[in-house]
Order: sequence, then structure tokens, then C-alpha cells
Amino acid sequence: MTDELDRVRDHYRATGLTERLKAALAVFGPDEQRLMPEQLATLDQFHTRGLAATAELANLAVISADMLVLDVGSGVGGPARFLQATYGCEVTGIDLSEPFVEAARYLTRRTGQDGKVSFETGSALALPFEAGRFDAALLQHVAMNIADRSLLYREIRRVLKPGGKFATYDVVLNGGDPQYPVPWAKTPGESFLLNAEATCAAIEAAGFGTLVRRDDTAAAKAWFAELRASGPPPLNLGVVMGQNFPELTTNLGRNLMQGRLGILTAVFEAVPIKAL
Repeated sequence: MTDELDRVRDHYRATGLTERLKAALAVFGPDEQRLMPEQLATLDQFHTRGLAATAELANLAVISADMLVLDVGSGVGGPARFLQATYGCEVTGIDLSEPFVEAARYLTRRTGQDGKVSFETGSALALPFEAGRFDAALLQHVAMNIADRSLLYREIRRVLKPGGKFATYDVVLNGGDPQYPVPWAKTPGESFLLNAEATCAAIEAAGFGTLVRRDDTAAAKAWFAELRASGPPPLNLGVVMGQNFPELTTNLGRNLMQGRLGILTAVFEAVPIKAL
């Protein structure tokens, strides 16, 4: 377990990330200038289809202002800031990468949301929260890095209230082994993919009932085709992941186009413990 977490942590080490973000965001003005969350959308949504995917997932999960929401694998905080700005809810993010958490806190101060959005460093396999704390949890392009899916989904179930919503948007195996490197893994040693059936079965076994399940591979393919035609925006995830990120993104798109990988969108409801 420790070796696995260390490999994943190393993949997302992102040395000097906050300083790179400060330099990149100078196009919007001095460091003390307030930013709108949407200004950051091209560099803070670390998953296929970016902000559009987060918006769709939140809508499917029926997020509302009175909810306390957990973003598992929160990266630099884009989805958490979007949820708070759009719905008025309180959001907590957790990520294994200390540089990502530091950067998320910096960006959240820049958007003036640090009173409603917070971030902690920690493992999704040992969430540092009491049982039944959250009304909803989101997991976007995270599970591919986690071998012990059973523990991952049990931990998410533990911190959700009965009836709480769990919304996931992840890469799944489809028709063959992927070609590496990809955004979440340079080698197969950091990648632990399941197909859609096995993913949903593992989630249901952890104490969830399925509300929504759909294959969003076609939408992801269209997004990659558009990205290839138009090129990346000036502010993009390369700022976060470094100069090799275009190659990683291209490989993910190729794996989707070749039918090796797919995209699963699903929403589940936490079954009351007594009913398990």
C-alpha cells in the first residue's frame, strides 16, 4: 500500500506549482486581484471534458446550497470552487499531493472562496473525516490510481450520510490495455483500471444503490477531436503537470479513439447501514 501511494504521490509531485500558477495568472493582473472561478476553468479541471463534465455530474447528483460536499482527489480545486460558486454549498477537498493542496488553497484565496471551500492533504483510502459527515461526494478521474477499490468506495460510503449522493466520473477499461504514458500514470505501475461493470459492482458492494449510469465515451471522443482541431488554450493543464502534459493528453485521446478506454458517469445513493 505504501509503495503504491508513494508512486502516485511522486507522479503528482508538481514541484513549484504555486509559483508557476502565480506566473501564469499574471495575465489577469497583480497577485492581489480577485479572480472569478470561471477564469481558471481551463487549468483547474483535471479530467476529460473539463468544466462541462463537472457541471453535468453536479446536476446529476442534484447538488444544492444546503449540502456539505466532499471532493475526493480534488487536485488544484477547480470542481470544488465551481460547486460553491454555482450552488452556494460548502465544499471540502482532499488530495494526496501536498503541492496540489497548496495550489488549491492559493487559487481559492484568489477567488475569495476560502470561507466556503477548504482543502486537506490525505489519502482517499483513509479519509480524515467522521462517519456520516457529508451529503454528497464527487470522484473525478481519481479511481484509476487506486488498486484497492473496495476500500476506496467503503471510505466514501462511511463519510456519507444515509441517502447521500456519490457521483463518479472516471476512465474505465473498454477493449484493450491502454498505451502509456497517460495523464494519471507514466507506466502501468501507477494505473489500476477496471471496466465499467466491475467499477459499478465494487461501488454497489460498498453500500450504494445505482441512480444513474451512462457511457460518456462518445462525448469524450468528440471533446478530444475538438481539442486536436483547435489546440489547447493558453492557460491549460500543462501549467499544472508540466511540459510533457500534451503527450499524456494525446495518448489518452488515442486510447479512447482506439476503443481501449471508455468514460463512465454514474451517481449512486448511500444505502442506510441497517439495510446492508
